[in-house]
This record gives sequence, C-alpha cells and structure tokens, in this order.
Amino acid sequence: MQHADAYGPTGARHCDSAFETFRTPSGDVEFYRALALASGGPVLELGCGSGRVLLPIAREGIACTGLDSSDAMLEELARKSPPENLRLVPGAMEDFDLGSDRFSLIYSAFRSFQHLLTVPDQLSCLRAVRRHLAPGGQFAFDVFAPKLERIAIFDEKEFEEARWRDGEDEIVRWTSVRRDPAAQIMDVTFRYERHRPGSPSESHSVSTRMRYFFRYEIEHLLFRAGFSSVEVFGGFDRRPYDYFSGETVVIAKADS
Repeated sequence: MQHADAYGPTGARHCDSAFETFRTPSGDVEFYRALALASGGPVLELGCGSGRVLLPIAREGIACTGLDSSDAMLEELARKSPPENLRLVPGAMEDFDLGSDRFSLIYSAFRSFQHLLTVPDQLSCLRAVRRHLAPGGQFAFDVFAPKLERIAIFDEKEFEEARWRDGEDEIVRWTSVRRDPAAQIMDVTFRYERHRPGSPSESHSVSTRMRYFFRYEIEHLLFRAGFSSVEVFGGFDRRPYDYFSGETVVIAKADS
C-alpha cells in the first residue's frame, strides 16, 4: 500500500515552489487543463497534492474532485480558497470508492502513479479508475521514462536539484536516491535547506518511495485492467514517444 502521508508538512510547504521551478515549464498544467475542457467534466484527479494542476481546471467552472492520501497536501490546497465546484476527498488512489460518481476525465499528474509500488496496487488503482469512468471517458497520467544510464546508479549521492526564493530566504533542495533494480523501486530523500539572512540555515528532510516503469510495462498493465485504447507520448505536446525526452505521457480509454 502507498504511504499514508509520504510528503508530510515539509513536502506540502515546499511543493508549490519546487514544482513551479522544475515542473510547470513541462506544459503539464495546460495539457491536463485542455483534456478537462474537452471532456466537459466532471473531473477527478488522483494524487491532487496542493492543487497545482487541479485548481486551474476548477476555476474554469468544471466540476472537480481531488483525491489525495496526504492530509498536509489537502490542507495546503484548502488554504488557497478553492471554488465551490472543487470537492476534496482524503484517500488512497489504489482503493478509492466514490460510490456512484462517474467522471469524463480521471487523471494523475506529476508521477503520482509511481507511488504505487506493487502490481496488485497498480491494477487495483486502474480497475478503480475504470469503474469510475463515464462512458467514453479517459484516464491520463504521466511517469518519467527511465534513463538506463541513471537507473544503473544504485546509490546516487546527494546532489542539488533546485533552488528558489521564498521572500528574502533562499531554499535549496538536495536529493539522494537509492535504487533496487530488481524491484524497480527508488528510495528518494529530499532535503530542504532554508538560508535566511542573518540567521543559521535550517534543514528538513522528506523521504518517499517510487516505482519506475517502462513503456510496454505500462501498456500491459492498462490492457490487463481492461483498457482497450492506449496512446503513449514523449511529452505534453504529444510528441511521439522517443525515450530521450524523459517523459511518458499516457491517455487510455476503456470500452463503454
């Protein structure tokens, strides 16, 4: 099962600035927003976090539901005064049950699916997605495309991944990774340093686990879960999948 609150208050506090620094330029927000507008709603995001992707969709007036297992992330989203058409639900994406609710679009942005570490959990999530899709609905998600030269590094020492400003303070995110190639699982530690003028530096760490996937593994999982149409792209501009972009972007449909 996935961690109940993998990122906690520290991850929730820094997620918006970190994602804005090295994720939003990928074009993922506009990609999922366009899918949501085309679907007409309602929309469900699995692993909605602090709402970086979901809030722009909800502010278009589309009925939205955000599900996340992290109370800290949902609290962070709730502090942003979400519109009334956005419902927040605490829960794990591998076993969610929203009753009779059906959605024209279900999506999972920024690699949330990679927190499902086992095949049973992955299939459980995908089957729950199928149950909650309206006829003709779509499921979209993204994971990273594993670079063979990098996943061959079993113990990746701490490196600076990003830095940004928080008022007068500077935040530096350091990342270290330990990989289990047999299980395709990474143990990732993010250490956040806060440098404040005239004060000692502060440091807080967050650890999480992620599973990496190869393209045909993803397609196999989706077909096993009952999806009949799968498109795989190499980026949010829908370029052909080419491995080198580092992105695996998926849109799947099931028979009505």
